[in-house]
Amino acid sequence: MPKMKSHSGAKKRFKMTGTGKVKRGHQGKSHILTKKDTKRKRRLRQQTLVSTAQEKTVKNLIPYKA
Repeated sequence: MPKMKSHSGAKKRFKMTGTGKVKRGHQGKSHILTKKDTKRKRRLRQQTLVSTAQEKTVKNLIPYKA
C-alpha cells in the first residue's frame, strides 16, 4: 500500500504536543491590527489546543506528525 500524503496546509499550521494533543495558532493576527488593542494582540500570539471535536480530523490530515 502506498504512503499516505500529509495535507500541505495542515503541516504548516499544526504542531503536536508531547501528550499527543494538537496545537494551533489564533486567527486574526495578520492584518488590520490598528483597531485591535494591545491586550488582544498579545493573546493572539499564544498557541492554543485544537478542540477535542476537531482533533481527530486534524490528526487524519497530518498522519506522520500524529
